[in-house]
Amino acid sequence: MKLRRILVPAALALALAAPALQATLDLGLSASEFAGDGEATLRAASYAFGIWSLIYAALAAYAVWQALPRQRDDRWLDRIAGPAAIAIAGCGVWIIVSSADWKWTSVAVILGSAAAAITAVARGSRDAPPSRLHRWLALWPLALLAGWLTTASALNLLTVATARGLIDASIAAGAALAGILAVVVTAAAVLWRTRVAIYGLPIAWGLVAVGVAEQAGKPAISMAAFGAAGVVAVMALLALRGRGASSLPQGWRPTAPAEAAPPA
Repeated sequence: MKLRRILVPAALALALAAPALQATLDLGLSASEFAGDGEATLRAASYAFGIWSLIYAALAAYAVWQALPRQRDDRWLDRIAGPAAIAIAGCGVWIIVSSADWKWTSVAVILGSAAAAITAVARGSRDAPPSRLHRWLALWPLALLAGWLTTASALNLLTVATARGLIDASIAAGAALAGILAVVVTAAAVLWRTRVAIYGLPIAWGLVAVGVAEQAGKPAISMAAFGAAGVVAVMALLALRGRGASSLPQGWRPTAPAEAAPPA
């Protein structure tokens, strides 16, 4: 599909250009300034956001590989391209709306991007990827994006609700725990449905960063975040073990031995 081979790289170009232009031209709020306005309820240690380098590198490999001429008529890639492009482009759109301090719009954008990324992973896992490269260069990059956006969506929602005064000190602990629980429940549902274990890794990474950030001032929230990270990691391992032959690429599935012919 010609459109897919253009759409995905274009979405990635937007996702990469938006933060670069925002930082270079000093347009509006930076991502950290935007988050700092309401991070009193729940936050992640700043090092956690370094995962974007890995995610963008993986997405770049996906965008280039799926656009190669030999992937022109690949129906499996066609099936995931639409939601993948929406999810990737949403990363750039989020930078734009957050720099303008459009708080609730940022929530809508990140939730939409997370849903689109999860949809792409679900579509890609519905049938076994045709090859190892399909798994490594398409399904896994999108699973990394989907996992990180799952955690980031909860943080973004709590940040905006806090900044807008919907969450105050009296309910902040409950809201933080509810956010952590929502991430774990979403992770469980997606891992159970897709069996794509790598989806859980950035979620666990983000939850550990939450535990680190809240360790000094909110020990109960910190312990909950560390515990949630452990639960997600175990679920990812179970998804990996439970994937079984049904997720092996075509041609890899073991075949039953042929029955011996009855004696004459």
